[in-house]
Amino acid sequence: MIRDAVTFEVFRNAVTGLADEMAITILRTAHSQLVASSMDFSAALCDAHGRVIAQANTLPVHLGSIPDAMEAILDEFGGRIQPGDVYLLNDPSRGGMHLPDIFAVAPVFAGEALLGFSVTVVNHTDVGGWAAGSMAVQSTSIFAEGVQIPPSRLVEAGVMNETFLQLILRNVREPELLRGDLESQLAACHTGAEGLRALAARHGVDGLAALVDELLDYAETLLRAALAEAAPGTYTFTDHIDDDGLGSGPIPIQVKTTLSESGIELDFTGSAPQVDSALNATASFTRSAAYAALQGILAADIPANSGFYRPFSFVIPEASILNGQRPAARGARGLVGFRIIDAVLGALAPVFPDRVPAAGDGGPDGIAIGLIGEDGESVVLWDALAGAWGARPDRDGVDGISSLGANLTNTPVEELERSGHIRIDGYGYLPDSGGAGRFRGGLATFRDMTMLAPKASVQIRSDRRKFLPYGLAGGAQGTPSLNVLDHGGSGERVLESKPHFVMTTGTRHRHVTAGGGGHGSPFERAPERVREDVLDGKVTPEGARRDYGVVITEAGVIDASATAALRGEARSGASSTPTDGTFR
Repeated sequence: MIRDAVTFEVFRNAVTGLADEMAITILRTAHSQLVASSMDFSAALCDAHGRVIAQANTLPVHLGSIPDAMEAILDEFGGRIQPGDVYLLNDPSRGGMHLPDIFAVAPVFAGEALLGFSVTVVNHTDVGGWAAGSMAVQSTSIFAEGVQIPPSRLVEAGVMNETFLQLILRNVREPELLRGDLESQLAACHTGAEGLRALAARHGVDGLAALVDELLDYAETLLRAALAEAAPGTYTFTDHIDDDGLGSGPIPIQVKTTLSESGIELDFTGSAPQVDSALNATASFTRSAAYAALQGILAADIPANSGFYRPFSFVIPEASILNGQRPAARGARGLVGFRIIDAVLGALAPVFPDRVPAAGDGGPDGIAIGLIGEDGESVVLWDALAGAWGARPDRDGVDGISSLGANLTNTPVEELERSGHIRIDGYGYLPDSGGAGRFRGGLATFRDMTMLAPKASVQIRSDRRKFLPYGLAGGAQGTPSLNVLDHGGSGERVLESKPHFVMTTGTRHRHVTAGGGGHGSPFERAPERVREDVLDGKVTPEGARRDYGVVITEAGVIDASATAALRGEARSGASSTPTDGTFR
């Protein structure tokens, strides 16, 4: 036990700041748009046993998977770890999540003492396979998705294994982009290593280990205290993914959450078997999404480390979509993680009614564009597009923001257009797309694109077309996502939510994310707030009348008598607003 509270608090903030410094290193040195602009990466520090000490403020659904990656590294190299080493992996059956997410792990020594590990995870633009971006929903085997890296040594005692590196680079579409982002990972690992050695110099090797133990115990204590405030019991919720992208669906994600004195158990029995497409997740990713859901609704001062994980226990069926077995494809597994978060939050809504939001857009949609440039080289463009959060118990949902599990940013228009291959014709919010409620769901985001290149393949991962974002406490559902090819043209047609198609010069496409669900009865929303939404263009006058029972005149003022009459009629004939999830 560390008796000096000041020392402990300084250490706690120092090690968390160090993890964030690693993330900033990646952000400033990465080469690809997906990493440097959309920020699809993570960083963490682990101790000598592979336990997570601190995580950067990056992707929660990455970070909870680090313990499994560390276990795979230690199983492979334990006893042979030496200063100057760097290990890689991405194999979902050997500690990874899906192939584009490459883990780089660097051991940190002080003399002969192993202090811990610097760990980075980067979603690389492309790692090979049949489809640009390596995340095609239609992949039916991991062998179609790209280069598989079991736990391997990239750098040995400071010497790069160039043969191994060239083998990886030869199998991807943009090798120099992967090399640049990988070098960014190594630079961040170096940053973490230098900082960890500085902490060991300050506190001593044994003192550092003792502080780590105290930090993990501290996180566990805080989480157990937060759970102790909740009513013990079992809470079940089922949400759905529309389909698997190959014509099979709906796909249930079911969770039974049990709160007791021993902690929290999440039993996913009843969820769908693994599917033929690339939506299958790993058990580590399922756990990671569950951690993220709980972290998102509890106090922000609980450290996100291996101590936080201790009160959890899981039942994750094998050969399910939450625990796919080799050679299942995994490239599009991110969508499953976001739906796990929605299901876990749905189960916890009765437990924490003042904290749990309605469902958001279902996670950032991913649009991968692959083409051949004029120089004959492959080009991969990624458009990560986030829509909205669902309404919260005390305020509206946020527009244009990533799911709490992803923490990504929308791809800047300039980043997409500077390649010269596409043009963005429109980008913004759609009115009436946020679920109505006392608090309104966030608005759907749309993006209109025109293809300038002669030919390009396009792969889209989206959902929430059929099973809309659920509302809570009487709030309405959100609105569906949409893909429209030849948007505005004579051949306009609506595509499925997970299409793979070809665009040629002049072809237009519109993508719309789902809108967030509402919270509370729409007829309890203050008429003045509805009026403000109308003036802001977030709700149309027709939507105000239809969804909220508020009449706005052409002059932009509230017709109080008409509003009172309309709301009275609506209340007298209203039933409870349905949700997409199933409460039990």
